[in-house]
Amino acid sequence: MRMIFVNLPVKDLKASMAFFTAIGFTNNPQFTDDTAACMVVDQNIFVMLLTHPKFEGFLTQPISDAHKATEVLTCLSCASREEVDDTLAKALAAGARPWRPTFDMGPMHGASFQDPDGHVWELMYMDMSAMPPQ
Repeated sequence: MRMIFVNLPVKDLKASMAFFTAIGFTNNPQFTDDTAACMVVDQNIFVMLLTHPKFEGFLTQPISDAHKATEVLTCLSCASREEVDDTLAKALAAGARPWRPTFDMGPMHGASFQDPDGHVWELMYMDMSAMPPQ
């Protein structure tokens, strides 16, 4: 079984934990302490929130400022258009900033935001039944 761990530097661990809890992630206290928090997205997807000193321990270069440059686009699939819109609304209410406008492209519906540390998150619903066959 493969899993993915997205590691993100955060300035305020408690505030970041509250933000990601507000958009539906849960915390795994088994891998959480004063320097890091494991936020569970799905059974095989985790976001590791690391304080800057903790994150720097893994680096050979400085931490990029995600408010000034985009270091990665993290895209999460959603089960419906409504889930895309609902998650975006929760993120904005919890302190996220809009990133790009919400869009509809036939069978695809997407939205995006920047979390409080500037990391870009995309949300995407794809209606596979409306996709042309290969």
